[in-house]
Amino acid sequence: MKKALKILAVVLALVLVGTVFAACGKKATTNEPEANNQGTETKLKTVTDGKLTMATNASFPPYEYYDGKTIVGIDAEIAALIAEKLGLELVIEDTEFNSIIPGVQSGKYDIGMAGMTADEDRLKDVDFSTSYAKGVQVVIVKEGSDIASLDDLEGKKIGVQEATTGDIYASDDYGDDAVVRYANGGVAVEALKSGKVDCVIIDNEPAKAYVAANEGLKILETSYADEDYAICFKKGNTEIKDAVDKALVELINEGKVKEIVDKYIPAE
Repeated sequence: MKKALKILAVVLALVLVGTVFAACGKKATTNEPEANNQGTETKLKTVTDGKLTMATNASFPPYEYYDGKTIVGIDAEIAALIAEKLGLELVIEDTEFNSIIPGVQSGKYDIGMAGMTADEDRLKDVDFSTSYAKGVQVVIVKEGSDIASLDDLEGKKIGVQEATTGDIYASDDYGDDAVVRYANGGVAVEALKSGKVDCVIIDNEPAKAYVAANEGLKILETSYADEDYAICFKKGNTEIKDAVDKALVELINEGKVKEIVDKYIPAE
């Protein structure tokens, strides 16, 4: 009898120990992925928890423009994929182009993405990502204009979108007095049509869209400047920059960025 009781006690002890270890094993297995998920979702500090806030100027087709009430375009789609990789929801804020960098600097926005060139002047104020697209600045003129080449721009009134590289380059090349600044490219083109300016300097892709939508305009054959587009960040905010840049490089290597660019800008 005593022997039977001892055996029963041992069996119960083994069952108890097995239950404890099994419980411990289940707990470790359950908690590990939860911890990993939480790390992915909460590690990155953004302006609004769980969201990536992007500042843009939605009058720059095909990079950003309105389709109804929705902002679409190359930058919008690339940013959406970046946010997805980071486990965040993308929020796009439409603002004046010259308000993007100050807004990023002040912490109002996480990133600025608006067909923006990473030039030396801007690098003094913000940091930039890897370049994700090439840009070309061109000159729009009226059909029959006496401006036939870049050499003819001297002494002309040049319309630009304020704070863009077109504005910066034209001011440096021809002086502030020759440059007339507008809130966006569409307004600058309207000024050209009405004779307030002699030409408009703007990126090639929106230039093609404006010329297609307005009879009597054309683009000079010679480009004005070549550029690299990138995403801007608050200077020193390496946490956001490194995370976004890593996601962007992955998208470039996966061919996703090229797919998006080719969708909006078919090869000629």
